[in-house]
Amino acid sequence: MGYFQVFLLLALIPGSTGLDNGLLRTPPMGWMAWERFRCDIDCRKDPTNCISEKLFRDMADRLSEDGWRELGYEYVMIDDCWMSMQRGSDGRLQPDPDRFPGGIANLARYIHDRGLKLGIYADMGSATCMGFPGTTLDKVELDAQTFASWGVDYLKFDGCHSNAIEQSIGYPLMSKALNWTGRPIAYSCSLPAYLGGLPPNVNYSYLGNICNLWRNYDDIEDSWASVKSILDWYSTNQDDLQPAAGPGHWNDPDMLIIGNFGLSLDQAQAQMALWAIMAAPLVMSNDLRTLSADARAILQNRVAIGINQDPRGIQGRRLLQELGHIEVYWRPLSHSANALVFLSLRQDMPYLYRNSLANLNFPAGSFEAYDVFSGKTLSGLTDHTIFTVSINPSGVVMWYVYPVKHSKMSHQDLIE
Repeated sequence: MGYFQVFLLLALIPGSTGLDNGLLRTPPMGWMAWERFRCDIDCRKDPTNCISEKLFRDMADRLSEDGWRELGYEYVMIDDCWMSMQRGSDGRLQPDPDRFPGGIANLARYIHDRGLKLGIYADMGSATCMGFPGTTLDKVELDAQTFASWGVDYLKFDGCHSNAIEQSIGYPLMSKALNWTGRPIAYSCSLPAYLGGLPPNVNYSYLGNICNLWRNYDDIEDSWASVKSILDWYSTNQDDLQPAAGPGHWNDPDMLIIGNFGLSLDQAQAQMALWAIMAAPLVMSNDLRTLSADARAILQNRVAIGINQDPRGIQGRRLLQELGHIEVYWRPLSHSANALVFLSLRQDMPYLYRNSLANLNFPAGSFEAYDVFSGKTLSGLTDHTIFTVSINPSGVVMWYVYPVKHSKMSHQDLIE
């Protein structure tokens, strides 16, 4: 029996494809190389920024020393371009010896010693997206064992250079292979992005049983246009996507690009707020060594993080698209609290937006609203109070709203 027939049989065995690692009960948080550093492998010309063990050690140092780890940013994630162009004589993947002279296991120990976790990248095709060795079906178990032996904590499994049949076999097979290693390894699947992202091509109920999270749509680029495109796709298709998310299984709209070059301060707040509403992974791709104070304040906003990490794990939704190019997003939270985001897609001037909580489907009652980015609290709200918020062009106002009857409740509950 050939490899194809063997793996097809394995993929069809009942119970052989379930993911049972108990991980990512809230969306993962951390740092990933790809959007900021791409496939820069010329360490002679660019030793500071090339994909190398030095880069990942630097970022681990920043996460552990600059207050990120304590907020939940715990994963240091290697993306494409870490490998040697050839597998080793034993058939195993191996890092580029010049750029990772200490090997991945030593890098994992360095990261673990700082209270962090290591993520790595592989591709379930003949080659990775950038042309490095792929994980063909006959190599799935071997690569899972290799990652576990190195102390890897998270696998991003891409799908370049593979077809739909190989993907339908390979993704569940890797899920099982990771289980077999006995090491808890979070599993990120790119399968939906290669199948159009939507039912009937994507069965999200099934996917939630084999993956901890998955990429649904296009890669993010360093621009507001890219953020808007991703947001609009997820919102337009929220009836299909929103039910798929929950503790242990998340939609992934891709990395946070806050602190790079393409977003204004208002747009950076918007991405942070909307990723929190969507229960999205908070995985930064930036240079933590040179991050501005403004970008740091947004990414380390404890209330925004608390909303993102709410244990109920319910993904939020777009409630309204107003004629004035204002959109309203909502997410239900623990303890009868809610998060609201008022987004302006205007390009002209700050806009005064008026509404009431009743119009946003809130029940009768009295409420307080904490403005996540200004730090101000609005008291005396009832469901029928007409409130006004001033929203900057391509900016947001984000509220954490809680009922007054919970007299001891405030935004502090999210950060303690």
